Amino acid sequence: MTHPSEETQKRIIPDRLGTRFSRLLTRWETLLFGVAVLIFIFNALASPYFLNAWNLSDATFNFTEKAMIAFAMAMLIIAGEIDLSVAAIIALASTAMGAAAQIGVDTPALVAIGIGVGVACGAFNGFLVSVMKLPSIVVTIGTMSLFRGISYIVLGDQAYGKYPESFAYFGQGYVVWAFSFEFVLFAVLAVFFAVLLHATNFGRQVFTIGNNDFAARFSGLPVERIKFILFLLTGLMSGIAAVCLTSRLGSTRPSIAQGWELEVVTMVVLGGVSILGGAGTIGGVVIAAFVMGLVTFGLGLLNVPGIVMSIFIGLLLIITIAVPILGRRFKMMSSK
Repeated sequence: MTHPSEETQKRIIPDRLGTRFSRLLTRWETLLFGVAVLIFIFNALASPYFLNAWNLSDATFNFTEKAMIAFAMAMLIIAGEIDLSVAAIIALASTAMGAAAQIGVDTPALVAIGIGVGVACGAFNGFLVSVMKLPSIVVTIGTMSLFRGISYIVLGDQAYGKYPESFAYFGQGYVVWAFSFEFVLFAVLAVFFAVLLHATNFGRQVFTIGNNDFAARFSGLPVERIKFILFLLTGLMSGIAAVCLTSRLGSTRPSIAQGWELEVVTMVVLGGVSILGGAGTIGGVVIAAFVMGLVTFGLGLLNVPGIVMSIFIGLLLIITIAVPILGRRFKMMSSK
């Protein structure tokens, strides 16, 4: 019986470790985390107020509400679908809560109304896509106009206010020290969606559908039911985000959350979720949320106009979609 020499043993172990380490270093999430650290350092050097604990807490409001929706959107995109009506769902849910607040409805009922409207809108989108077999991008562009249009019809140029005092806690309250209720909820939802996507049979089915919808159907997976649930989850998260955002602002206008659908999709794609479906992680979306939050907050501290931030987000979306596609094309060309 032969034994490997000491030199061979010493060589094998570092090679294996080196391979794992190199894979870790080249993961999109690792590179994105490095970007987040660099942005954090740049902000700290650019503004003397950045490292204040309460300023950092305020920075989280730039992304927590959008990230809640992004978790559900990530699963939907991994499954090969998309929902562009999420910001309009927030507007409709906020309008419904505002109308109820004007007639004296209390805080628990307002929360139930906001979440209920979100779930109903998600169910409507899910029905049109999974039952009626309509393309999700067309459906949700239509419902984006529908939901936002209803808010404009109800409110016009007016705004709803007069929310109960206790309602402000969801968007302005703190659980402990500088950790806001929104940030704690964001952390809890991040763990929930990470477990749901990466550690359950449901999550594996989502990846299977995104990789090959046709094969998933022949494997016996309930594709339509899973997609319907994913639209429900997206509507639910939009409803929760509507509660937090309305509570934080203390008022409702039909233009609330205008343009958020672009930011949510950017956050998901920046987090490494393939726009073509079948790949992505919740961890990547969490890091992307911090990156976008740090960038927008840092630009705000430097008094950069909002239109510049919009340009930056648009460019970021184009780059994050284009880079992987161009990378694959380059690999194909170099392998020939």
